Amino acid sequence: MPKITPFLWFDNNAEEAVKFYTSIFKKSKVLVVTRYGKSGAAASGRPEGSAMTIAFELEGQKFVALNGGPYFKFTEAVSFVVNCKTQAEIDKFWKKLSAGGKESQCGWLKDKFGLSWQIVPDNLGKILGSKDEAKTQRVMKALLKMQKLDVKTLQKAFAAKSV
Repeated sequence: MPKITPFLWFDNNAEEAVKFYTSIFKKSKVLVVTRYGKSGAAASGRPEGSAMTIAFELEGQKFVALNGGPYFKFTEAVSFVVNCKTQAEIDKFWKKLSAGGKESQCGWLKDKFGLSWQIVPDNLGKILGSKDEAKTQRVMKALLKMQKLDVKTLQKAFAAKSV
């Protein structure tokens, strides 16, 4: 098991969320489901036999989802980045993860469970980290106008000649 595993707190829909996420990512699977027993159910107020935690994997990254009650909600302070090789891949993940959720700026979205994702081209860090500040500024200017990122527009901005 990796040293660090994201632990996601849901009210009572962790199983639904895990089914949703594992349906989107090709290399994914449910690893272990633990259920509330009598004493755990009594302490938590969750129904006996309902899912307590679900360990799962998306693209090699392990996660644990918890049905922990309505005490904590997701915020944009934590997000998961999906690095995409093509525009088609960006389009696919954007459409599936934003379904029932909310689109935001600069490749960010919230899914229907309130979890934040960034759907980006896999070379975004490289082009924004270029030593040519004019290029990075053009890319950033283009990026700030977008919700879902458009690879061709970002590439054009990067390749454009300075005036």
